[in-house]
Formats: sequence, C-alpha cells, structure tokens
Amino acid sequence: MIWNLGSINIDNFYEVSHLPAAGETLAASSFGFGLGGKGANMSVAAARAAARVAHIGAVGAEGRWTRERLMEYGVDTPHIAELDIPTGHANIVVEQGGENNIVLFQGANVHLSEAIIGGALTEASPKDFLLMQNETNGQEYAATTAQALGLRVAYAAAPFEEDAITRLLGRIDILVLNEVEASQLETATGKDIAALGVPDVVVTLGQNGCKWVSSAGEKQFPAYPAEAVDTTGAGDTFTGYLVAGLDRGMDMESAIDLALKAGAMMVMRRGTADVIPDLKEIQDRFGL
Repeated sequence: MIWNLGSINIDNFYEVSHLPAAGETLAASSFGFGLGGKGANMSVAAARAAARVAHIGAVGAEGRWTRERLMEYGVDTPHIAELDIPTGHANIVVEQGGENNIVLFQGANVHLSEAIIGGALTEASPKDFLLMQNETNGQEYAATTAQALGLRVAYAAAPFEEDAITRLLGRIDILVLNEVEASQLETATGKDIAALGVPDVVVTLGQNGCKWVSSAGEKQFPAYPAEAVDTTGAGDTFTGYLVAGLDRGMDMESAIDLALKAGAMMVMRRGTADVIPDLKEIQDRFGL
C-alpha cells in the first residue's frame, strides 16, 4: 500500500497563445478548473495504476469537492483533514505548444499537524510506501516515522528546495527528480547523484526518457513517442505509476517502463488529475 503525504490543489487553467512576459497582460482563449496538486496527481496516478493508496493531506471547507473527487478515483481519503484555512490552488497558464507557467498558493497544504500525519502512518504496515513531494509541511517527521515503522520512502524533489531535500537524505529509498532538479541537487550538495547515498534515483529527461542510477550503475530508458499538448502533471503521473508498479511487486525496470508509458499518454491530454490515464488505457494503447 502507498501512503501519500501530498498536496491537494484546485487547478485553474488558462490557455494562451504564448507565455506572458513580465508586465504583459494577455487574454486567455479558454478557462477550466479541476483537481490538482502534485500530491493529488500522484495519488490518482497510483490508484489508476491499480495500487491501493491513502492520501494524507488537508483542504479548506470550500475544497471538500476535491476530497470527494479523490474518493471517486479510488483513493482512500479518511486522512484528509478539513482545516479553517483555504484549500491550496494553482493558476496554470498553458501555451499552444504545451509549455506552462504556474502560480501556486499553498493554503491548507502547509498546515498539517504531526497528529494528522502520525495518525495515518500508525495504520501502515512494514514494506508499505510513504510517498512525498515538496508541497506540504511535515516531510521530515513523516520520513522519520515511516523509517521507524519499516516503510519504504519515495520522494519526488519538486518543487526543488535545497533545504527540504538535504534534510531528507539518509531517509529516502527512492528519489525521483527531473534533469534541472538533479543539476540543482548536485550543485547544492557538491556531490554526483550516484554519491548521495540514495539506493535508487530516477531522473526524468522529458522527451529523452529517463535514467535510473543505483549501486549497480546507470541505465538509460528512451521515451515513448508522444505529441505533447500539455506537460502539466506528466511528471506526477510518471512518479505515481512508478511507485505503484514497485508497490505491486514489479522490478525497477518494469516499473520505469510502465511509468514512461503513462507519462507519454499524459502529455497528449490537457488537464491534471482528472485526465490521468488508467492502467487499462495504457494496456490497450501499448498492447500489454
């Protein structure tokens, strides 16, 4: 089982002809909203990858529908607290080629108590996964608690923050980050990714696939062809599918391959959690 300490956001989407420059006012050609946040995205992806996942997080009263939406997608929600603080939200501007800019308000995501986190993890079993990203508070407490309980810790280092990840080094079993974040981490620590002491590191490389760095060395995986219309949530989809595959007993190479397929399908869709592909769609598309 996967215990995901993760953000829950309301995503507002604006489609534009190009990304606005500093000081520029730009009219959007369309608007939409839906469930988002890196944490929610990963929970939905893991659930759609046929893993059992429980979300640990918080929303405000106006965001109750996000908790209900997660439940509809197969995510366990008893450990999502309702706080007297607005739900996190993101304003996402997407240009015609699929690139995006995002303005994030953290809201309830950064007001989780140790009681909320600890209360959830006391229900976990050894060999379960704790999955985290850098959009909530309580990560260090959660990782320490998870380690003591025999859980495996997977961490997606996004949004990148030097202090957040360096505090977790030594408590992470699987680290997932993109090429830019990997470079930032190497600069921050003065160490190569392979020398960080993390058993498994997966670096996503966009249209170039990804690489897996472990004690056995480094292995490259090519991306599956995809015509990108929106890259929002593709990395979260990749991570959710990767951890779900491992939780279901796949070896790392098979889990990475599945995650790459899910990511390829995701970039061809507009939206975030609401459009993450399920396992059957991936099996049908790739003939699994």
